[in-house]
Amino acid sequence: MYERITRGIRVRVEPHFLDDQSDPEEDHYVWAYTVRIENDSDKTVQLRNREWTITDASGQTETVAGEGVVGEQPVIRPGEGFEYTSGAPLATPSGLMVGRYGMETTDGDAFEVDIPAFSLDSPHENRQIH
Repeated sequence: MYERITRGIRVRVEPHFLDDQSDPEEDHYVWAYTVRIENDSDKTVQLRNREWTITDASGQTETVAGEGVVGEQPVIRPGEGFEYTSGAPLATPSGLMVGRYGMETTDGDAFEVDIPAFSLDSPHENRQIH
């Protein structure tokens, strides 16, 4: 599990390799990742947008941005949380994701919340220890 806290907003990410949706012979590897966002601050916030940077093992980088997450712009009150699961395909057996959420308090204060960098590792990765 990967975790980051920004301005009292805790973001936890847990990635899982999806062997049943992956096809290593076709250079197609798929992960699901579950994100839990918890509001440990004293202000109600709304998740407005997100931006991800996804880098595969060959160094190819893709940026994905848009409104909300999984079709929602959740309002998260103090002491509450929001959880969702999404996915990411890569052409290599490993990679890295990192990002940020655009949040806004009910009084209009907009700020960014860091999503921790997390690795996408498959059992098909050939690892060497130096």
